[in-house]
Amino acid sequence: MTLKSTQSGDIRREERHLENRWLGVRERQVGNVSQTAVQTGAKPDCAFDDPIGVLKNCHRKIKRSLHVLWVIADRAAGRELTVEETAAVRSAMDCLRVDGTWHIADEEESLFPRLRAETISGDSEELNVLEDNRRQADPLHAMVETLYSTWMSAGALRPENQLRLQSCTESLKRLFEQHIQIEEQIVFPRAQRVLDGQTFAAMGREFRARRS
Repeated sequence: MTLKSTQSGDIRREERHLENRWLGVRERQVGNVSQTAVQTGAKPDCAFDDPIGVLKNCHRKIKRSLHVLWVIADRAAGRELTVEETAAVRSAMDCLRVDGTWHIADEEESLFPRLRAETISGDSEELNVLEDNRRQADPLHAMVETLYSTWMSAGALRPENQLRLQSCTESLKRLFEQHIQIEEQIVFPRAQRVLDGQTFAAMGREFRARRS
């Protein structure tokens, strides 16, 4: 089966909603930044007895963080970051470090091995694509961290580094959109068909242990 990365209408509507919310941040007082900050390491909205729900909630948080980093890289290019922008960047990067790390482990250590054990080899193509995308994302994420840290400490980025940051955040955002699409349209429904309640309960215990 050939996988294609397509943009759904829901993704586009959510992006516009997130961008409108971000634009509103720039008009608020510094003390209100926390209203739009991504809450890192927060208790998941879904209980751990619903591991697929936990993974979907994590998708929303990571997607929002990547969108914030992408928007700021574009909107603030060529100038110093404001206090509000700096707070939003720090919150987004913290989310990627903490929740992103949990999310990778939840999938690659808990979900994917169990799913591979219950499916024939030809049905694992999507898992291979997801793992390959994650390997592509790792150096991009490291570069974004480095460039934003330089921007916040030095007050400016060289033009070539500004372009590099815009490119990296754009690439990360697109990779994660593909990640969400493959998982929520193909992988998660398959998991719900082939894995039993005891397996999901064991996964939930592993998810909880990672966050304890």
